[in-house]
Amino acid sequence: MLPAYTFPEQIASSHLAKDRLKAFVLNKFEVEIIAPSPCRGLTQKEIKKYKKIPFEILYNKTVYIHRFRMFKEGKNPIIRALRYFLCCVKQYYKGINAENCDVLLIGSTPPIQGAMASMIKKRTHIPFVYNLQDIFPDSLVGTGLAKKGGLLWKAGRMIEDFTYRNADKIIVISEDFKRNIMAKGVPEEKIEVIYNWVDENAVVPIAKEDNTLFEELGIERGPFYVVYAGNLGHAQNVQVLLDAAMKLQGKTGIRFLIFGTGGLKEDYEKFVKEHELNNVRFFPLQPVEKVSQVYSLADASLVSCKKGLGGSAMPSKTWSILSAGTPVLCSFDGGGDLQHIIEDNKLGLFSEAGDSDALAENIKRLFNDRQMCREYGANGRNYILNNLTKEIGTSKYVEVLRQFDKRLQSKR
Repeated sequence: MLPAYTFPEQIASSHLAKDRLKAFVLNKFEVEIIAPSPCRGLTQKEIKKYKKIPFEILYNKTVYIHRFRMFKEGKNPIIRALRYFLCCVKQYYKGINAENCDVLLIGSTPPIQGAMASMIKKRTHIPFVYNLQDIFPDSLVGTGLAKKGGLLWKAGRMIEDFTYRNADKIIVISEDFKRNIMAKGVPEEKIEVIYNWVDENAVVPIAKEDNTLFEELGIERGPFYVVYAGNLGHAQNVQVLLDAAMKLQGKTGIRFLIFGTGGLKEDYEKFVKEHELNNVRFFPLQPVEKVSQVYSLADASLVSCKKGLGGSAMPSKTWSILSAGTPVLCSFDGGGDLQHIIEDNKLGLFSEAGDSDALAENIKRLFNDRQMCREYGANGRNYILNNLTKEIGTSKYVEVLRQFDKRLQSKR
């Protein structure tokens, strides 16, 4: 494994990596991780500490972590891109000297990871599995950071095609992702769909009367709450929620709680102030251990995207919302995987991305029919328990990687 980030860094997919690693250990895999010295989400003291720990052995000598020194990640995108490039160069030279390696498991962050793994494969003939969590450069086009047909987009497509051609298996997180890369020429037999999962024991429903977050944040328990938690950027289009809140301002009893940070937070706060939306409150993003409490504040929680981005996005927060027993208000591109999951299993209500009128109507439907609201919440919890637990998800990764066990291949 040659990740851009590793323990103890905290990123959106940290829990997935940790759960996978434990499953690999339980299945007697031996894992070698080569990664830069950690920096994201750590204090300066912790960063210095790990620079002095270049090598760790974990899980009864089955996981080996090799760390190499690298300058701290900053907010400047050029500096961050340089860091990614230098990390990939370092990992390439480590990778071509790997001994007794059956398979490489490579993530899609940053997107040049796949190209680096492809070059290792060409040099060593070690197969690799590409874990596609974000489709690049589609995601950049959707957020407005690149134009289709532009120089950055063309470079991204070259990297993408090179990676897909050389990957032995590509794990995608939705049927939409599968259709996306098949349209780019990837054969179906090379693709495995494994949805991201949620730790069903860590994210649980909490009754409102037992949820201490109400007192901690000074929130009264009476109203019907719509919650959004996550990044406040272009891709998420939280503006659609604020537009719905403006339409529902006269509807007594409906309130909106927004937890998050991001490039558009100040713009959103300014919008609320200018339009005197007294039904909207902002809060900082809460620690990961409070996910259950955050989504249990809600009578319904929002999952949204900018129009046109749905084919290259599958927000994992959806599963956390459902695991907390909360119905989903989905403002997303129609006709895709997420709409079918939500509507076919009665987990919430769907509206087209950017349609604030339809979103406002869906909020009113749940507000006016509390029994339906409770049923959708219960359906969501059951859906997670039956389909998207960490045991179900990690076992599929184990199954994919076992295909590259040379001992099993020799027996066949």
